[in-house]
Amino acid sequence: MKPNLKLPPAERMASAFWRQGVSLVSLFLLLPAPAQASMFKGEALDKAADVLTWAVLVIAPTVGITVFWLLHILPEKIAHKKKHPQTAAIQTLCLLSLVFGGLLWPIAWLWAFTKPVMHKMAYGTDVDESLAHGHEAKAADKAGELKRLREEVAKLEAELTRQSPPEGGKA
Repeated sequence: MKPNLKLPPAERMASAFWRQGVSLVSLFLLLPAPAQASMFKGEALDKAADVLTWAVLVIAPTVGITVFWLLHILPEKIAHKKKHPQTAAIQTLCLLSLVFGGLLWPIAWLWAFTKPVMHKMAYGTDVDESLAHGHEAKAADKAGELKRLREEVAKLEAELTRQSPPEGGKA
């Protein structure tokens, strides 16, 4: 490679030095290194083996079972969120899928995303508005129940005031 004569001499020298340094580092990296089976030696190797054993025998199966469980209840959670009228059946299918090693899980997944056509024909809606779904319905029912109880107490108090004898007199 020809040196660039347009550059000042100091920059030409730095450029040449840089090229030589890169080639020297490349040559050094290509030299063979002694092979080692592990970066640990002695007690550190034993400790690393113990930690790895615990990770493989305890932590990995626990994480695997947890992920398997969370994945298998996902159709049930989706059905509950979408207020699917057959959420209980989808939940049962998810549990059966756990027993059968996940073979029924795709059916539960598809079922959770389907629109219940027959339910809509029978009940006029394709969502379930029962108490089993969400806190909104429970809160509305509790508020209605509280209002009804207050009205009943007021009615009983009014009836009690009508029936009570006048003070100081006999009934």
